[in-house]
Amino acid sequence: MLLAIDVGNTSITIGLFQEETLGPCWRLASDSDRTSDEYGILLVQLLDRAGIASGEVKHAAIASVVPPLTGTLQQACREYLNSDPLVVDAGTRTGIPLRYEDPKQVGADRVVNAVAVRRIVTGPVCVVDFGTATIFDAITGEGEYIGGAIAPGIGISSDALFRRAAKLPRVEILRPPAAIGKNTVHALQSGLLFGYVGLVEGMVARFRAELGPDMKTVGTGSLVELVARETDSIDIVEPWLALQGLKLIYGLNRKP
Repeated sequence: MLLAIDVGNTSITIGLFQEETLGPCWRLASDSDRTSDEYGILLVQLLDRAGIASGEVKHAAIASVVPPLTGTLQQACREYLNSDPLVVDAGTRTGIPLRYEDPKQVGADRVVNAVAVRRIVTGPVCVVDFGTATIFDAITGEGEYIGGAIAPGIGISSDALFRRAAKLPRVEILRPPAAIGKNTVHALQSGLLFGYVGLVEGMVARFRAELGPDMKTVGTGSLVELVARETDSIDIVEPWLALQGLKLIYGLNRKP
């Protein structure tokens, strides 16, 4: 079994592969103050809850954009799973050309998404990842990663609004009854959700103008299903796309 771990600034996504099949998946809060022992115990507890002994997990792979947590989770895998994980970095074989001005600047999260999406879509594709940031990535019909765009995520925008506007309450990001909010909570929810739908639709249209009319859009991340219900701009919803990419990259780099 392979344990795939995608470490973001807000959450850590974890999935267990049994052969080629993705089994149970989990999301944890990213917390740089947690020790390797704390994360190790969490991993063992999650596996136990799924009815899997930690000794059954023979392999692990990590993609991380949070350097302090990378080593912590490496150590947790070594001590609690007896597995030395593959960490995706600039020297890792991915099978996808990075046509960025400086390929080392492409985050591991963007790389694993690009690798995974090539197994799902043939032709040009835009990946929209709803995480701490809302990231748009472009992959050509020839399978080359050529760049993208980065915008503040919905959660960041919500928190900034709450902190900077004294009379506005913190709200849960949900669909309001209508675009025109009749109270402050609904007005905030409308601006956050429908405003980001407009962002997605506008950026997807611009990417399609550059990549070509056959471009498909794949959405991923914790809020993808909420946003995708409000727009036709997202063709395919894959909440665990990064984990699929980690599985593919591990297969390319696994020692015989």
